[in-house]
Amino acid sequence: MGVVTLMAGSMAFTACTDDVKFGNSFIEKQPGGTLTIDSVFSNPEYTRQFLTGIYALQYYGLPFGQSTTISQNPYYGKLDGLTDCYQTHYNSTAIYQSFYSGTMTANLEPLISFTKDYVWEAVRQAWLLIENIDRVEGLSESEKANMVAQAKCLIAARYFDLFSVYGGLPIIDHPFTGSEGSYEMPRATADTTVIFMTNLLDEAIPNLRWAYNGTTTDTDAANNTGRWTAAGAMALKAKILLFAASPLYNADQGYYGGTTEAEQKHLVWHGNYDANRWQKALQACQDFFTRLNSEGYYKLTEPADVNCSKNANGYRQAYRMGYIYEGSKEVLHSTRVATVYGSQGTYSWWSWSNPLGSVHRSTYHPTLEYMSMFPWSDGSPFDWESDSLKNKISGTSGQLFYKYTVGRGGAVAVTPSRDPRLYENILVNGMTYQFDWTSGTPTGDKYELWVGGYDGQGDAMSATYNSSTKDYDLALQEKLTRPFSTGFGHIKYTIGEEFHRKFMHWVYLSLDEMYLMYAECLAQTGNLAEAIRQVDVVRSRVGMGGLAVRNPKLNLASNKDNLIEEILRERACELGLSNNRYYDMIRYKRTDWITKQLHGLITFRLLQNSKGEWVRSYEPWKGSHKDNGIAEPRCFDYMRFALFNRARVQWSQDPNSVEVKKWLLFPFPITEINKGYGLVQNPGWD
Repeated sequence: MGVVTLMAGSMAFTACTDDVKFGNSFIEKQPGGTLTIDSVFSNPEYTRQFLTGIYALQYYGLPFGQSTTISQNPYYGKLDGLTDCYQTHYNSTAIYQSFYSGTMTANLEPLISFTKDYVWEAVRQAWLLIENIDRVEGLSESEKANMVAQAKCLIAARYFDLFSVYGGLPIIDHPFTGSEGSYEMPRATADTTVIFMTNLLDEAIPNLRWAYNGTTTDTDAANNTGRWTAAGAMALKAKILLFAASPLYNADQGYYGGTTEAEQKHLVWHGNYDANRWQKALQACQDFFTRLNSEGYYKLTEPADVNCSKNANGYRQAYRMGYIYEGSKEVLHSTRVATVYGSQGTYSWWSWSNPLGSVHRSTYHPTLEYMSMFPWSDGSPFDWESDSLKNKISGTSGQLFYKYTVGRGGAVAVTPSRDPRLYENILVNGMTYQFDWTSGTPTGDKYELWVGGYDGQGDAMSATYNSSTKDYDLALQEKLTRPFSTGFGHIKYTIGEEFHRKFMHWVYLSLDEMYLMYAECLAQTGNLAEAIRQVDVVRSRVGMGGLAVRNPKLNLASNKDNLIEEILRERACELGLSNNRYYDMIRYKRTDWITKQLHGLITFRLLQNSKGEWVRSYEPWKGSHKDNGIAEPRCFDYMRFALFNRARVQWSQDPNSVEVKKWLLFPFPITEINKGYGLVQNPGWD
């Protein structure tokens, strides 16, 4: 669809009254414009523009502007900032102030708002289109059916955006007349909400194109990228059913103990465990891949697709272009809004995230725990706690992120030592400033994240020379609003000038996610061998060996629990900063992730002194050392440290306590509860 604005989506309907107040403005007149229902649905072009406007009300996952919706506002923050993968250090965000501190209440806005994220505006406008489409002259019956199908996908997607963090929702199945003075809209059960969403998708799929592949004028990919397709709808159905089958909803007892009103009414779980729910999710995945095998088009991006060699950097580039390129055949559905990247927006994702810039408010600092999830480059597991690892990564033979091989004449060959996806999710010591998006070649100076390094400075730890002791005083810093407060920086969706001043899309659903959802459903239904094969499809794209082969101690071919744990880890590595780690945390009720003490990593540069001893150096290389011919640093020591700057309250709590379990779903706003139309609060937020 290219860049979507709010123009068409903000058309006012003067036929509506102001009696019903669902959410902030469920039925209120929209600001600006004077077009009526009659005029919009009497003109084919106006109707098409109206549908396009609803697309502008979709979820977009990169917070960028203060005056926009809650989920897009950088002063609230991203869901993954609540997981074990990231720690945010901008103290003006809701994440830092309300979630880490444990002071979130039903009077405050969570990271996806029930009333302030355009959900109900999108639902209402989609139903208006569905109800009035037959009035439009000049549209073929097939185009009408396609437009209705897109509208149903928009409703289902907006419902899922809330269902994923709130549970069962009020079912809105018409646009309302605007004349209701009072109304009841009780919260539906979790199961009813799932059926409502999946029924909409089932009705839509037959009237949607599988893909906009550019083979004919009316399927031109450039003009239609971002529209709902059958592939996107089938993927969303699979994801909804995956949620419905997951332990949060599919269990013998409600997650809060089973005694709350929301649990008793089955609003936040199904009331029982049923293995058939996993079978339904599995069938949805199989239906998707059966049609993919028949229709083709979508595929994982391989190094050959971007003219890169099948080496570490080529694999890294394939991963990047798979998610970032708007023409990627890996993206099943994406959303976009205007002025969100580069210098256009008041607060753009790029401007607040660029590690080389001066503002770092949208930086989501990766943790040591996240770094440790990424395997070695051959696919074998990385274990920070192993004794053999400590000898392997530190000192003159260290290769935590890169292997340095000295050849003839002192020439040093640098080879990435880890999973290529690590370098596309975490900015680590030794990475280059640039990575050419066409050739897949790292270029430019390298990030110096060691204590005293050119880039690391004192973000995580400072070193101050003490003239009295003739030594350095070290102090942990973990500074606020700095790019490397945990010793790492984030790079996902923040990839440099190649996309500066361009419109950055948000990947809502992707093929790599489908492979991993399929693997999870296979594992949950007992087909461990096929589950491993699906994971290996994703791993092979970045050149790593088979999951079971590289993890022989886990007995993945026979140990279901270990395999599911590995699939969740693979999802974290493959789908970084995409909300999926947060989704996995809540749907698997992983309160152990919520209460886990997280860590950062201090890097020390080693420099050989006049006696030939390797000692710590607290000076940057770029500058006098480089100018005076000192070899580029390749020897390092490391120290992990417990994150302490706004340590999360939950880290000190019992993972089995209700104080922790309440965080598995967001609270509904108390203002909505008090309206009395049937909204029941989630457990623990009364």
